[in-house]
Amino acid sequence: MTTTRRLAVGLTPMETRRPVVLHLADRAEALGYDAFFVAEGWGHDAGVLLAEIATRTERITLGTGILNVWGRSAASIAMLASTMAEVSGGRFVLGLGADSPPLAEGLHDVDFHAPVQRLESMTRQVRGLLSGERLEPATERTTRPLKLAAVPASPVPIHLAALGPRSVRMAGALADGWAPFLLPLSGLAAGLQQLEAGTTEAAVPRGLPLVAPCIPAAVASDPDRALEMASWWVAFYLTSMGPLYRQTLERLGHADAVEAVTTANPTGRTFDVPESARALLDELTLHGDGDAAGEALDRWYAAGAQLPTLVLPPGRPLEELDHMLEALRP
Repeated sequence: MTTTRRLAVGLTPMETRRPVVLHLADRAEALGYDAFFVAEGWGHDAGVLLAEIATRTERITLGTGILNVWGRSAASIAMLASTMAEVSGGRFVLGLGADSPPLAEGLHDVDFHAPVQRLESMTRQVRGLLSGERLEPATERTTRPLKLAAVPASPVPIHLAALGPRSVRMAGALADGWAPFLLPLSGLAAGLQQLEAGTTEAAVPRGLPLVAPCIPAAVASDPDRALEMASWWVAFYLTSMGPLYRQTLERLGHADAVEAVTTANPTGRTFDVPESARALLDELTLHGDGDAAGEALDRWYAAGAQLPTLVLPPGRPLEELDHMLEALRP
């Protein structure tokens, strides 16, 4: 595997062991990874956790990967980003996404309505505030809009997690980076076309955003353990994390495999991928031993990935996670 390419590490919202998160951030920096992303869901506040990581690292880029746009106002997101940019010495990337109805409604008590419009509106508002502009209200108000008292010394990159064609085009028009999660490798080319189309819709001509797909990792020297982890990633997200991932795979030609996985796991408490759907493991994950996973990563680079993110499985023993970082180190 070529050693000069950029590579990041990411954690899901289900990784709630703070000491493990801190350890992995330290190891990612020591091993030469370019960035470390922490997702926010129903556990730790990502901004607070990343601020702690910033005080113990020196080089690695830090970011939210991702922060949902239902749990905070545009102003609170912008203040988080501005503060993190200062605390980290300019190493912060703001990752935003629409996430899912269970998180918006079940935790934040906000109606999950028009998610693409919400993501677009929040992105525009946040970028404006971070640029020193006054808030652009979503509705007409009599109160004078405010602006941030502490604006970042340099622009904060904004990455958007987008999967559907409309949201990917929006990322092309607005984002500095595109960070889709659980996008099949064979679907990256179509996504890049949509991303490029979005750049032509921008108010000001702009280049293609950084292509930073988030790819689940399932790396182990024991092939059975690697298969078990890869199967968990695919079965769990197709049966327990809402319809978006299923719909994306069906749209991209994997309807039969999706049906096979959902049929094999009717209760959501098993995580099996039948033989007829095993192609999804290659499409969606980096699995196998270090050599096999490295070859899979090569295919992502060849397809156009510029900063792939290895997403580590939550709750696994620390020695397994360390092994993955070592096996795929840049």
